[in-house]
Amino acid sequence: MSQPAPIRQLPEGVVNRIAAGEVIERPAAVVKELVENALDAGAGRVDVVIRDGGRTLIRVTDDGHGMAADDLPLALTRHATSKTDGTDLLAIHSFGFRGEALPSIGSVARLSIISRPADSDAARLQCIAGDLGSVEPAGHPHGTTVEVRDLFFATPARLKFLKSERAETQAIAEVVRRLAMAHPQAGFSLTEKDRTIFKARAESGDLFDARRSRLVAVMGRDFAETALVIDAEREGLHLGGYASAPTDHRATGQAQHLFVNGRPVRDKLLVGAARAAYADVVPRGRHAALVLFLDLESRRVDVNVHPAKTEVRFRESAAVRGLIIGALRQALAEAGHRAPALGKAGPLGQPAPVARGMATGGFSGYAYRPPPPVPQGLAETATAFQRPQQELAVDGWSAPETTAGEPDYGPDMQVKPSEIVPETALNLPLGIARAQIHETYIVAQNAEGMILVDQHAAHERLVYERMKAALAGSGIARQVLLIPEIVELPPGSADALLEETQALERFGLVIESFGADAVSVRETPAMFGAIDTASLIRDLAEAPESLKDTHALDVKLRHVCATMACHGSVRAGRRLNHAEMNALLRDMEATPNSATCNHGRPTSVLLSLAEIERLFARR
Repeated sequence: MSQPAPIRQLPEGVVNRIAAGEVIERPAAVVKELVENALDAGAGRVDVVIRDGGRTLIRVTDDGHGMAADDLPLALTRHATSKTDGTDLLAIHSFGFRGEALPSIGSVARLSIISRPADSDAARLQCIAGDLGSVEPAGHPHGTTVEVRDLFFATPARLKFLKSERAETQAIAEVVRRLAMAHPQAGFSLTEKDRTIFKARAESGDLFDARRSRLVAVMGRDFAETALVIDAEREGLHLGGYASAPTDHRATGQAQHLFVNGRPVRDKLLVGAARAAYADVVPRGRHAALVLFLDLESRRVDVNVHPAKTEVRFRESAAVRGLIIGALRQALAEAGHRAPALGKAGPLGQPAPVARGMATGGFSGYAYRPPPPVPQGLAETATAFQRPQQELAVDGWSAPETTAGEPDYGPDMQVKPSEIVPETALNLPLGIARAQIHETYIVAQNAEGMILVDQHAAHERLVYERMKAALAGSGIARQVLLIPEIVELPPGSADALLEETQALERFGLVIESFGADAVSVRETPAMFGAIDTASLIRDLAEAPESLKDTHALDVKLRHVCATMACHGSVRAGRRLNHAEMNALLRDMEATPNSATCNHGRPTSVLLSLAEIERLFARR
């Protein structure tokens, strides 16, 4: 057996290349480090120029404080920084503080720095594959220019792992946009081959107004006009920013911009909290668009847990998660019902919402407005729709004598005098029901135009929200089955399900053991009457291992709750009279999250009068 090699100190150049592998994995990482340095230097303007997706050229110019000639060699030395003295690594108020970025970049590329402080002349220093040149005089305005050429030429194997020029350019653009969002007081530009990819002027005013203005440049006008404003504080934690309406969701999470103390992060805790907040209103596999700023005392968060500082660790992670979920859910609930525009169809046919909020300083966003008072004459209609809690959604507005769970609407669509709705109801968000088409969709009219409502999706949301309210209280009322239903399950599933009997009872399900691989269902939710009990139990038992985790159980139960709401709602193909249709509209206006059903599909769409007139060439 050969003897092990002796321990030796690696050469400085090798150490820098190893550090480069951790910090500089692609051109976008170089841009991130250089732009962050510029912002830490107090830049009011940052201009980025790239070529070939950053492979052949990255140039970052700023008007910050600049560096003196004597500081340039130190800037290219590992662990040399002006941003901390190292005594307290939790008291970090800047982007970069490790002092690794510049020497790491210089070890794998051709690096040139020209800098000039306000009270001195400009100087230039070059570093080629880790070899430092000498400091030379140069001409340069106040600020700094860092130029990186032939990235990874000293480590050509790394070039094989880079993506296409377009992909690398998009990654760089995403970095610049995120940093521009975090620092709206600074102007930004990104140029490639004389083509401007991104440009944003410096915003004036306080931080809130500046961020609001920068939102248009980064996220686009459609998002800026429909976004929900987030502003919440708890236990010294402050969360501000903007979140998309429930009907505005994307195929990926790329539109989620999360910041901690002004630092862009991709933190699993924050992303998971946002996903949980939107779980009831966005379809599975879709993602909300977010711009959220979390601010807290620097000692309560560790930003030094990842070489690229894209992940953080919170001292009170539960408090952070609770703040994000609570703030987003409150904003979604307070947004009220806003029908998305029919002409603004989003991905996969999902409509994107149109601004229906209250304009504030030129920025139109969703603002909470409680449901308007019911005009005189509507009270009788709405009251006729109400049911006692034990009858809620059992017969789906059918006559009391109808069999529970199997509504049978008659053909009579005559409007009685007591069902006539006053025209003042046109000012309500969902207006007045005018007709029902294909026994599935309600046609309503409001002051803005025509609204189509999916009666099943709408009632599904109403039932789901009532179930959640019951769960938050004393639990869902149960009904005893005359004859218990026996459900056979796959081997091992019954035992796992029986361990969660107390949790299931809150949903109105009472089960007992019935042999080795079967359960006996004795009670079911009273609000639904007859349901497919066997399918419901099998859904719960699909993944018995997930029932052992509390969070997974909660997610599973919410899914079952949504499934039960779907089966307990008024179905498509059921005829409704005008009183029932108008009562449904009023309930939608008063119910949180009613813009979508509990599967994330829209419950209504708006065709504005202007759009109707364009269809008929009137404008």
